[in-house]
Amino acid sequence: MGQVVLVTGASSGIGKSIATHLHSSGYRVYGTSRSPKKYIQDFPFPLLELDVTKPESILQFINKINQKETGVDVLINNAGIGITGPIEETSIEALRNNFETNFFGPLTMVQQVLPLMRKRGKGIIINITSIAGYMGLPFRGGYSASKGALNIVSEALRMEVASHGITIFTLAPGDYATDIASRRYHEPVKQNSPYEKPYQKSLDIMNSHVDTGNDPIEIAHKVASLLKKKNPNPHYVVGSFFQKFSLTLKKIIPQKAYEKLLKNHFKL
Repeated sequence: MGQVVLVTGASSGIGKSIATHLHSSGYRVYGTSRSPKKYIQDFPFPLLELDVTKPESILQFINKINQKETGVDVLINNAGIGITGPIEETSIEALRNNFETNFFGPLTMVQQVLPLMRKRGKGIIINITSIAGYMGLPFRGGYSASKGALNIVSEALRMEVASHGITIFTLAPGDYATDIASRRYHEPVKQNSPYEKPYQKSLDIMNSHVDTGNDPIEIAHKVASLLKKKNPNPHYVVGSFFQKFSLTLKKIIPQKAYEKLLKNHFKL
């Protein structure tokens, strides 16, 4: 029997690609979705109901897994949601909701799965973050912040659980061809707002990047290869050359120069 893998947010996009590829590679995959019943197509893996923003939903999901399996080998925290808007005009409630999905949800999953892994003395947790989490992107500040927070807390978790045989690391994708743009919280472009024109320009650029992004199967192949590593690094990045190189630039050039590059890129 293959290893048991849990993939949150597996009904579409990156999560679906990961879950499908791992299933075809012999893993026992359980995917999750907030509303699995709305999908009429068949999935090659079980798609179970889970809302990572609701602790009771997480408990119910873990109980189902415990009834079906004797343990969990791998947790892939992929469920996430985008958010765009000028920080000044984005409600605190919307920002808080984004953190509930992108930060607190994955942490709650980790807290529920760690005891199962610790009993067996082994386990792997992959937190899917984002290249956006390594920098403050204009009009995506809330998203950058939530993914950046998950990135940092994963470093702490990694050291805390290492002695129990559990490995934690992050995988940060760049822009891929998924439906994240249609599902993210989108602060409307307000007429006569001081941000009206620059925000609209940035939105157009963001959407074009997603539309022309690579196939998320690249991320699935990366995950499969990382699961076989004996001693994985704390962080991994997958994306276009330019997106990965942007992280190198951030380390070696002054912050003001880096900001200028970003502002030029987003036509600010």
